[in-house]
Amino acid sequence: QRQVEGRFPSKCPEKWGPGAKRWGETVGFGSHLRGNYRTACRYAFRHNPQKSHQIFSRSVFLFLANPLRKHYNGYNDVRHVGSGCPAEHQTPRLKNGIGEAAAQMPEKSNRRTVMEHFNPILGYETTGPKFITCGEIMLRLTPPNYEKLRMATNFEASYGGSEANIALALANLGVDSTFFSVVPNNSLGKSAVRWLRSNDVHCTPMILTEPDETPSNRLGTYYLETGYGIRPSKVIYDRKHSAITEYDFSQVDLDELLEGFDWLHLSGITPALAPNCRGLIIDMLKEAKKKGLTVSFDGNFRSTLWTWDEARDFCTECLPYVDVLLGIEPYHLWKDENDHSKGDWKDGVPLQPSYEQQDEIFQHFIERYPSLKCIARHVRYAHSGSENSLKAFMWYDGHTFESKLFTFNILDRVGGGDAFASGLIYAMLHNYKAMDMINFAVASSAIKHTIHGDANITDDVSSIRNLMNMNYDIKR
Repeated sequence: QRQVEGRFPSKCPEKWGPGAKRWGETVGFGSHLRGNYRTACRYAFRHNPQKSHQIFSRSVFLFLANPLRKHYNGYNDVRHVGSGCPAEHQTPRLKNGIGEAAAQMPEKSNRRTVMEHFNPILGYETTGPKFITCGEIMLRLTPPNYEKLRMATNFEASYGGSEANIALALANLGVDSTFFSVVPNNSLGKSAVRWLRSNDVHCTPMILTEPDETPSNRLGTYYLETGYGIRPSKVIYDRKHSAITEYDFSQVDLDELLEGFDWLHLSGITPALAPNCRGLIIDMLKEAKKKGLTVSFDGNFRSTLWTWDEARDFCTECLPYVDVLLGIEPYHLWKDENDHSKGDWKDGVPLQPSYEQQDEIFQHFIERYPSLKCIARHVRYAHSGSENSLKAFMWYDGHTFESKLFTFNILDRVGGGDAFASGLIYAMLHNYKAMDMINFAVASSAIKHTIHGDANITDDVSSIRNLMNMNYDIKR
């Protein structure tokens, strides 16, 4: 280090471009490292100790200077893509938890690399299924103590989003879970990533952008007015022109992104955000099908984002690529594909259908889309803004199942559907019996209603299984 220390300038030359940093400053990713020198040393000595002088002179200076796109990897480093640091000097992408460099050195393959995210629930070695999802993560602002928005003088801040909620819930239950999204490279974006990481969600693929990539460069926000008694909850969105809606996803290698994963979950919210997101979701579905991943899809209609017909048209286009379908809307299920005037099989079916009515709808779905392996939907009975009941129906392995009915008081309703989805995915990943699958999913949703925030942070499966079995005893 003494030999090369004199080679570092106090300031990067102007010819290195506007992204050049003053020596001693961090690269701009919230690292705990003490300046760029330590970062440069780690890259150089790690990749080629014998030729570190050459690496410093040819590669590290460019690596520090170029304003490259930043991929947050869940630790202190950022994986850079593009010009600058040559590919042979970049940190390799992890595959199944082991980097390519480590794979070339079998005697050291059991060591953690700097790119690996350590989940204390999973331990160092993970042999179970790997889950990935993609969507928008937002800042959530809520007035405390059930106050109305127009009277609020302060807000409780947290983060959420349908797909992020599912990734977080599964990670807390010990599933190897990864989230892909785009957030601005500022304190808000980094805080959202930190929230995911604190719940053991892998954030390696996440992209932190600069204004030249996403002009508005903002994190979506929503305001939640929590209901009480007969007063329902209310949500106001402020998510237009968020970073994910302005990013050019043609830069993303989907084959690489989905490599090594077993399960992909997507929803109808992300494609409703912008045309670029619609293209991303269709491309991800096609790539996942080509790679043999199990694909789950939740329609999740949002009337503030697109029309009912737009949602039905797009989500129906997704169905041929889906294995596990959550919810029965918004999709076209025409009685006659050549004559839509005859209507949809779901027309006239009540929000709380009988077993026979739901079974008939499931059968029509399977007849039209035989690739579906499972269809599930929960049914809500709202007695008041503070008390609801839930049950669910599920078609699986040729039969329709109906769950138990759970009645509960509500602390926070947001994310109940996501908790249902995560519970079903967890049960399927762990080969539960059919009735246990659907009861576990409803119990996951019910217990989420007793937790503040968007996501089900329950971190012990036994709590959900006890609720599933209607066991409310105190555990000592």
